[in-house]
Amino acid sequence: MSIKSFDDLLEQIKQEIVANENAIRYCISPEEKLIITLRYLASGCSISELHYEYLMGKSTAAALIHQVCKVIWRKLKNIVMSQPTKEKWLEISKGFEQNAKFPNCIRALDGKHIRLIHPQNSGSLYYNYKHFFSLVLMALCDSNYCFIWLIEKTLNIPEPRSIIDNDEIKLPYVIVADEAFGMLENLMRPFGGNLLSHEKKIYNYRHTLARRYIECTFGIMSNKWRILHRPLDVNIEFAQDIVKAICVLHNYVRIRDGNSYEETLFTAPLSNLTSSTTERAIRVAENVRVKFMNYFNNEGSIEWQNRMI
Repeated sequence: MSIKSFDDLLEQIKQEIVANENAIRYCISPEEKLIITLRYLASGCSISELHYEYLMGKSTAAALIHQVCKVIWRKLKNIVMSQPTKEKWLEISKGFEQNAKFPNCIRALDGKHIRLIHPQNSGSLYYNYKHFFSLVLMALCDSNYCFIWLIEKTLNIPEPRSIIDNDEIKLPYVIVADEAFGMLENLMRPFGGNLLSHEKKIYNYRHTLARRYIECTFGIMSNKWRILHRPLDVNIEFAQDIVKAICVLHNYVRIRDGNSYEETLFTAPLSNLTSSTTERAIRVAENVRVKFMNYFNNEGSIEWQNRMI
């Protein structure tokens, strides 16, 4: 994060994290609170390390980090992670078409397990099938490696359009995901199985070109914010606020400071989701995927795709 971005972030959250000036004991300034929080999130150090490094109580350090994380999420979510309009979806679609060669794609979707130390009084509530405790982070991204957190049920997805001029066959705008997700008209996943036809392999390759953006986004985030390299040793509410703060900080830094890949050359230490069902895809979704497959093997083919399968 650049100095200018830090100063602007501090200006946005300063009023909500300032200490009570009437307090008798020494007050920690908003600048110190933000520095300590960013140090904790970016380095992955423990509360105990901050206790010795900044000469403050462990409970004080934990409380101020939790406070700042909540304020960062509240202040930044509508600035860097707002719900897209239909016009914004169309702009995102153009980005995927130019960068990933996948028309009518408006987001890449994936979910990751965020490891936890066994939360107190939670029993097996957060214990997953991979035999560790975790929160599940479900996120979508655009072709600029920025997240969007979708909470509302409506996505404001535009109406289907023709990919080819003067073509009567219209295809819906879709989100690409992996095999862990079920098929819907607006949610595509690759063809499964080993004995696939040449056409299906082409589709899967083109699908992967678009879906890799969410994998890269998780990788960039986890290697920039190293707290995700270890299990979170805090309570559930605190862990949720940490993850939300990191997601908006990821977008904030990328939008403000641009692309930097020096720290993103490692595999993200986050665990993938795995499909828990084997339900058949609905007929409408299958038809949509076949139409995309036919397009990628004909008018929408790219010159190198046959060499990549």
